[in-house]
Amino acid sequence: MSLIATQLVHWHKQHGRHHLPWQRSRDPYAIWLSEIMLQQTQVNTVIPYYLRFMQAFPTISSLAQAPLDAVLTLWSGLGYYSRARNLHQAARILMQDYQGQFPDTLTSLQQLPGIGRSTAAAIAAFAFGKREAILDGNVKRIFTRCFGIAGYPGDSKIQALLWNKAEELLPVHYRDGQIEIYTQALMDLGATVCTRHTPLCQACPLQQHCVAHIENRVDQLPTKKLRKPLPQKETVFLLLVQHQKLLLEKRPASGVWGELWCLPEIETRTDAALYCQHHWGIKVQSPIELPTLDHQFTHFKLRIYPQLLQVISDTFVPQNKFIWIKPTDALEQAIPTPVRKLLKQNFLSDNRTLTT
Repeated sequence: MSLIATQLVHWHKQHGRHHLPWQRSRDPYAIWLSEIMLQQTQVNTVIPYYLRFMQAFPTISSLAQAPLDAVLTLWSGLGYYSRARNLHQAARILMQDYQGQFPDTLTSLQQLPGIGRSTAAAIAAFAFGKREAILDGNVKRIFTRCFGIAGYPGDSKIQALLWNKAEELLPVHYRDGQIEIYTQALMDLGATVCTRHTPLCQACPLQQHCVAHIENRVDQLPTKKLRKPLPQKETVFLLLVQHQKLLLEKRPASGVWGELWCLPEIETRTDAALYCQHHWGIKVQSPIELPTLDHQFTHFKLRIYPQLLQVISDTFVPQNKFIWIKPTDALEQAIPTPVRKLLKQNFLSDNRTLTT
């Protein structure tokens, strides 16, 4: 093995993470689930979701047979919901095209929804002991600092250079299990030592090789992307209440919060009472304006203006995409984080001033 790979393997024995719930397993299903959940999400956040998910859907078959609603419900609050939809779709493909078995090649793995090159490599390494290189966010940070690579890691030229480094550093001669250890060591080093903020350089096994450390440029690498201010969008959420129940609407499959249950949404200039009467044939009392709620997505900021409306007629019969539900039961559904916050603040809080 290269000197860097050898040092990482030795470092991991004493300082790496060894007790994560998906470790010490060659089950590609468990490894796949953990890798998808860990995309853009911290380990401590993922662990309880992972444990609940594995309890509910312990096999590819159980996940494939589950309704998408049930999958999204367990995912609710974890964010980036396309991951859950891709998991569900991929499980069905695995059952239909692969007899419920995971393919063990990088090419076949990448053909499944939601699995990119680095995730496929992690599955191949951890589940099948394959010599494949990963390049997630943590590893990019390690390599840019260690080799003094300036330039935004998302740019194609820089990314190609980082992939070359990832391939070059892979152990060539190794004993059984060392590819998995080396791969995990890279992940652990980035998560616990070579962190984005206040990295622990004195505890790093690679400090003698690290250009950024030697040249005092750790805080400059990786190069940040030049970001424009996020655009601000506004919307109105309607909290329609009738007989101690709340109206939820299922979002379309595409777009923000696809397939999740959400509060009905209107434009800020729309008269809520007239909208309800025109679209649903229901009459409501004058809306009560609730405190605004801000929510940030990757590409824009959303300011939500919630309005509470008490329904005073019984003429509205919900279609398939609508449900009347108690606020406590709504929390058990697949709902976006802002909706969850609004329900807790306005219906379930000890300090609530609203009643249903």
